[in-house]
Amino acid sequence: MALSTASNFAKPDDAFRMIVEAHRGFDDAQSADLDAALVLILANHIGDLEVLGEAIELAKRSLANPGKQQQQQQQ
Repeated sequence: MALSTASNFAKPDDAFRMIVEAHRGFDDAQSADLDAALVLILANHIGDLEVLGEAIELAKRSLANPGKQQQQQQQ
């Protein structure tokens, strides 16, 4: 299975909003803990080390070049 970078959501803005809203009322440490828990839960759901590795590399590249990640996700 290859990493899918195209949106799989019928309403991607709603998905983004849901993630943002989940952090409402949390301090920075709580938000980081929520992110870490969410990453582990979703990584387990994926269950494929190759796909997980691809996602990690894409995330790392996005930190170095934020504009390029949006371009890759739109392809």
